[in-house]
Amino acid sequence: MKTLISKKAPYFKASAVLNGKDIVHNFTIEQYKNKKYVILFFYPKNFTFVCPTEIYAFQKLLPDFEKRNTQVVAVSTDTEYSHFTWLKMKKKDGGINGVTYPIVSDINKTISYNYGVLSGYWNCDCNNNLVKIDGGELVAYRGLFLIDKKSIIRHILINDLPLGRNVIESIRIIDALQTFEKIGEVCPANWNIGDKTIKPNHEGIIDYLSS
Repeated sequence: MKTLISKKAPYFKASAVLNGKDIVHNFTIEQYKNKKYVILFFYPKNFTFVCPTEIYAFQKLLPDFEKRNTQVVAVSTDTEYSHFTWLKMKKKDGGINGVTYPIVSDINKTISYNYGVLSGYWNCDCNNNLVKIDGGELVAYRGLFLIDKKSIIRHILINDLPLGRNVIESIRIIDALQTFEKIGEVCPANWNIGDKTIKPNHEGIIDYLSS
């Protein structure tokens, strides 16, 4: 599979639930172009176990994303009505009530396919429709994409289904990208906001390694 890094984020228009209560049928991340960064993350399915821990983790840190002018958007292969029902359920009952960022329905699996995170065994027919072959559900892996304000994908993380993500790492990556965009210096291993950056030349790396 060819990587999407440094490529334009694949376009989609789909149904979604906004603000935990409003169903729309023409949601697209194109609305954020030239305005916001986007963290687009995929999760396998509603009413499961690891997924709500991630969904709530993003919600808890939503002010930190907003402070960085970043819009969080979730996607799974469930319907918008399944999203809506899950959002209405309280946390103590296994729901995700209180989540306010958009949750997109990828019921046709085309968004997951185009972003390279569709799990299961499948193929395409002569009309480019996805056809399940044998074994495995056609759901999304735990993919995450950082998309800049020009709609270019700058970071990708894809976890297998049992492995929950580190949401704080998403914020670190945003900080690294925005720091590079602001001062033109690159961010070394294990860099965090406030740490020393590197001038992208021979003298810069020598200076960094010597400090």
